[in-house]
Parts: sequence; structure tokens; C-alpha cells
Amino acid sequence: MKIDDIKAAHARKKKSIEERLSYFERVGRGSGREVFAELCFCILTPQTKARVADTAIKKLVETGALYSAGAFEIEKALLWAGVRFHRNKSKYIVLAREKFCSRDYCAVLEILPKNEEGQREMRDFIAGNVLGIGKKEAGHFLRNVGHGSSLAILDRHILKNLKSAGVIAAVPSSLTHKKYDEIEKKMRDFCRKNKIPMHHLDLLFWSAETGEIFK
Repeated sequence: MKIDDIKAAHARKKKSIEERLSYFERVGRGSGREVFAELCFCILTPQTKARVADTAIKKLVETGALYSAGAFEIEKALLWAGVRFHRNKSKYIVLAREKFCSRDYCAVLEILPKNEEGQREMRDFIAGNVLGIGKKEAGHFLRNVGHGSSLAILDRHILKNLKSAGVIAAVPSSLTHKKYDEIEKKMRDFCRKNKIPMHHLDLLFWSAETGEIFK
């Protein structure tokens, strides 16, 4: 997508994007269990389609297994939904639950940061303390609970479109922390120059690849 196409697409989809972002903010203001479920969704997304991960999480929430079951029972639900690497991811969910949840309450984040620097610091904390979560997934989680407006979620869809827009010269074969930060800065500068919020551009690019504004 070239810049004129990006701006035109943003104008067409801006209302739908804002509605989705408002939904994310409501999730972030919801119960601790809702926020924890969103964290678990982001644990499932690597190498797995978002819709598949969402189906698995909804099933686990519906049965209560997300908050009480052992790794084997969670693994069966992930396998049923079609989540890749279900065995490891079921263990990551249990470990995250042990870290953030008590019997009746989950507290992933007591106070979510509101400024840009705070968002990046919280992302690094999550990536460093939750197994199965890297920078991309930690940013994804924060965006999905209304606190990732200044963070890039550099999956293959976003990288492909950043290259198409001329923001980066090529899609990297791998993303080190340094390379991630470099591309994120380029995306942030591009968004500021063209007056498109970063979390808007993420959903815009994602919808261009998948045909929907989801999460």
C-alpha cells in the first residue's frame, strides 16, 4: 500500500477501527479474569491464526478450565481448536496463572501505564516475565487491553505492509530486540508524519491482509 492508498483506506475504516479500539479499552477496564484471558490469547497466537486462538480461549473460559484446569486438560482444548505447539502453550498458560491468579482473582497488571515510555517498559516487563511471550506478543496484549497505542506489533502482516509503504527496505529474516526497536521507531515516525495513530495503522494493515478488523 502506498501512502495515498493508506490514507484513503484509513479514512474508510477509521470508524470501525475506533470501535474496535474502544472494545479493547473496555476489556482493559473489565475484570482481572478478562485481562488474564487476553494475555492467554496472546500466548496462543505465535504460529496460530488469531481466530483459532480466540476459539480456544473462549472454550477455556466457558468451561472455567482457563482458571482451574491442569496443563493436560488445557492442552486437549488447544488441540481441539487447532492451536499449534499446544503442549508448550498449555504449560505457559498454567505458569502465567500461577504468577498472576489466585483462586478467585487474576491481577496481571495492577496499574497499566498511560504514557508512551511506560507502555514500552511494561511490554519489556511482560516479555521478560511471561514464558511464551516476546516483544510482539507483549505489545499485542497491551494493545488488546487498551494500553498499546504507541507500540508496534511486528508480525508478518505488518512487516510486509511496512515494506510496501517504504517504511522499511526489506522484511527481516529474524527480529532481534535491536532490530525490533529500529523498525518500531521507523513505524512511529511514519505514523507521526502522516497523522495516523500507530494502533490504527496496525489494525488497518492487519485488515488489509486478513479481510477483517479483529485483534
